[in-house]
Amino acid sequence: MGNRGMEDLIPLVNKLQDAFSSIGQACNLDLPQIAVVGGQSAGKSSVLENFVGRDFLPRGSGIVTRRPLVLQLISATAEWAEFLHCKGKKFTDFDEVRQEIEAETDRVTGANKGISPVPINLRVYSPHVLNLTLIDLPGITKVPVGDQPVDIEQQIREMIMQFITRESCLILAVTPANTDLANSDALKLAKDVDPQGLRTIGVITKLDLMDEGTDARDVLENKLLPLRRGYIGVVNRSQKDIDGKKDIKAALEAERKFFLSHPSYRHMAEKMGTPRLQRVLNEQLTNHIRDTLPAFRSKLQSQLLALDKEAEEYRGYRPDDPSRKTKQLLQMVQQFSVDFEKRIEGSGDQVDTVELSGGAKINRIFHERFPFELVKMECDEKEMRREISYAIKNIHGIRTGLFTPDMAFEAIVKKQIIKLKGPCVKCVDMVIQELINTVRQCSNKLECFPMLREETERIVTCHIRDRESRAKDQVLLLIDVQLSYINTNHEDFIGFANAQQRSSQTNKSQSSAGNQVIRKGWLTINNISIMKGGAKEYWFVLTAESLSWFKDDEEKEKKYMLPLDNLKVRDVEKSFMSSKHIFCIFNTESRNVYKDNRTLELACDSQDDVDSWKSSLLRAGVYPEKTTTSETTTTSDNFSMDPQLERKVETIRNLVDSYMAIVNKCIRDLIDTANTTINDNKKLLAQLYSTGDQNALMDESQEQAQRRDEVLRTHQALKEALMIIGDISTSTITVPIHWNETAHLRQRPAPRGAPPPPNRPGPLGPFNNSADSPQAPSRPNRAPPTVGKMQKHLKSILC
Repeated sequence: MGNRGMEDLIPLVNKLQDAFSSIGQACNLDLPQIAVVGGQSAGKSSVLENFVGRDFLPRGSGIVTRRPLVLQLISATAEWAEFLHCKGKKFTDFDEVRQEIEAETDRVTGANKGISPVPINLRVYSPHVLNLTLIDLPGITKVPVGDQPVDIEQQIREMIMQFITRESCLILAVTPANTDLANSDALKLAKDVDPQGLRTIGVITKLDLMDEGTDARDVLENKLLPLRRGYIGVVNRSQKDIDGKKDIKAALEAERKFFLSHPSYRHMAEKMGTPRLQRVLNEQLTNHIRDTLPAFRSKLQSQLLALDKEAEEYRGYRPDDPSRKTKQLLQMVQQFSVDFEKRIEGSGDQVDTVELSGGAKINRIFHERFPFELVKMECDEKEMRREISYAIKNIHGIRTGLFTPDMAFEAIVKKQIIKLKGPCVKCVDMVIQELINTVRQCSNKLECFPMLREETERIVTCHIRDRESRAKDQVLLLIDVQLSYINTNHEDFIGFANAQQRSSQTNKSQSSAGNQVIRKGWLTINNISIMKGGAKEYWFVLTAESLSWFKDDEEKEKKYMLPLDNLKVRDVEKSFMSSKHIFCIFNTESRNVYKDNRTLELACDSQDDVDSWKSSLLRAGVYPEKTTTSETTTTSDNFSMDPQLERKVETIRNLVDSYMAIVNKCIRDLIDTANTTINDNKKLLAQLYSTGDQNALMDESQEQAQRRDEVLRTHQALKEALMIIGDISTSTITVPIHWNETAHLRQRPAPRGAPPPPNRPGPLGPFNNSADSPQAPSRPNRAPPTVGKMQKHLKSILC
C-alpha cells in the first residue's frame, strides 16, 4: 500500500463515525469522508458492490437508496458485515445484509419510497478490500414514484447538499458515459459547492454501452471538464449479468480485458478500472484525513471544553438517592429565593440587556406609570370650577356670603382624594403581575423537576396573592386616613392668605425652567404621506417649553421645533399592519400641529416606551386628553359667574391644587411600601415539606434524563476521539504507490496527434508533480528508491 505509517487514519475516522452516530446529532462535527453522488441508474450501487466483491445493495425501480448508507470497508483476513444498529451481530450472508438494509430503511421512512437523512452504518470486513469509507447518497430523481411527495427532487437535493457542502467531504461524482457530460446531475451539484474542482473525483461508468464510434477519451484524459483529482473509468455488470448472478470477480476480469483491448483506452488501462479506483480513493481519503486532522482536533477540544463543566455535574449522579434529593431540594429552594431577591433588589448575576424586568420594572411603575395614572384621573379645569362654584353656592344657601367657605374646599378635596383609589389599586395590580412574572423567570432553573417547579410556583403565587389583598387593604386605608382629616396646617400648604399669589408664582417657576431638557430619544413620525417619503425616524428632544426633532443624535440639523402651548396627548390604536405602538399630540384649539397635520403621530417599538414618553410629556405640562360627555360639555359652556364668586372659586381652586399636591406626594411615597415582596425561605421550605412526598417533587423530567445521558455520552465520545487522534502520528510522509507507475503514459504518442498539455492533472491528483510529470526524463528501467530515501527527499522539499 502507498500510505505507509498512515494506514490507521481511515479506521480512526470509522471509529469516530461510530462514536458520533451512536449519540445522534448532538455533536456536529465534519468528519473527513467521501460522498457518492449520482443520478438514478448511474451505476453507484454497482461501483460499491465491485469494491466489496458481493451483491449486498437493494435494487429495483425508483429510489433504491432512501437513506444515506455509511459504508466502512476494512481489510481483514475473514469476510463478514456488521451494522451499527445491530451491535454484536455478524452477517456472513450478504443476502441478509441487503434484507437488513431494506428493513431498516422501511423502519424509518416507511414503505412508500420516502427518504430520510438518518444514516445507516454498515461495516464490511474482507480480505478483498482496502480501508475505505464512503457515504452512498440517494440517487437524483426528477419524477415522483408511487406515494412519494411532489417535491422529492428538492428533498434529495437538500440531503445531498448537507453532506457535500462541507469542506471536509470529498465528492465522488458518478456519471454514465452514454449521457452528455454537460448534463451530468452529479457534476452539476459538485460544481455548485466545489467550483474549482478541488474536492471532486470523477467516475465514468457504462463505457461499454457507448454508441459505436464514440468514446470518453477526452473526459478520462481530463480535457473536457478538468478536475483537480481527475477521472477514472469503470465498467460495471449489465442488468443481464446481475439477473444472471454473474460473479463480481469475473466482472472485474472482464473490465480489465475491456480496457486493455479497447483502442481508445488501452494506453491508460492501468489508470482505469475498479481496483484502480479503490486504491486512488484510499490514497485520497487518507491524505485528506491527514490534512484536516489538526483543525478537526481543535474542534473536538473546543466542544469537549464546552461540555466539561456540565458533564462533571452529571458524573456520579444518582437520580433515586433520597439523601441527594433532600439536599438538592434545599439547594434549589434557597437558590430560587436568592434569584428572586436579586431580581427585585437589582443585584443579579445575569443582567438583562434587552428589556426591563423585576425590580427595575416595578420602579418604573412607581415613578412613571403611577404618576401618569394620577394625572389621567384629574378632571377638566372647567368641570372643577363648576363644581367649586356649586359647592360655594350650596353652602351659602339663601345668604350672600362675604367670605370664602372652607367647607367648599373640604368637599372638593375629599372628592378628589376618593378618585385616587382607582390609580392606586391599578398600581398594585401592575406590581403583582410583575412579581408573578419574576417568579416564573426564577422558576426556569427548576424545569428539570416539573413537580417541584409547579409546586413552587403555586406556593409563591398564592403567597403573592395573599399579599395582594393585604396591599390593597393598606392602600385603601391610606386613602381613608387622608379622608378622615384634612390637615390645613401642613407646612407645604399655601393657606387662604397665599392662595391668590399661587398663579403668578407658578408662572414664574415654569418660565425659569424653560430650557430644562426632560428627555431625549428616537421616535418615528408616523403620519407623513408616502409622497413625502413615508414614516421617518428622528432624534427628539423634549424640554419644558418645546418638542424638537433632529436628523440624528448629533443634534446639528434641526428639522422642527414645536411649542408645547395648548398641546395634549391622545392614544392611537395600533395598526394591524404595523408592529409599532403609536400615540399622538394635538392642539386643543384645533390648530395644525405640524405643517398641514392636525395631529403629530409618534411611534415607538414597545408600549413601555409609549408610557415612558407620556410620563415625560406630563412633566413638561402636556396632559392626556380628557373624555367628557356632551351633556357635561354643554353645561360647562353655558355656566357663568359673577366677579366676586369667580374670585372665591379661584381661591379654592388654588387651595385644592396645593393640598392635592401634598396628598399625591404622600400617596406616591407610601404606595411602594404597601407593595411588599416575599423573602421568607423558611416558610417556603416548610410548605414544600408539608405537601407530602418530597421524593416525588424531585423526580426529574424525561427531557432532563435524556439530556444528562446525551451529555455524558457526547463527552465520553469526544474524549475517546481525542485519545484515538493522539495515538496517530501525522508527521508521516505519503509515498506514491509505484515510482514508474505512469511511465507508459510518457512513452505513448500524443493522443490524436496533439501534444499533451504540461502538468495536466490526472487521476493521481497530487502524485502527478514529480516523476509522473510529462517534463520528467523517462527512466523506465530505474529501480524505485527506498522508502527512507523518499521520505528524506520529500522532507527536504517541505522544510
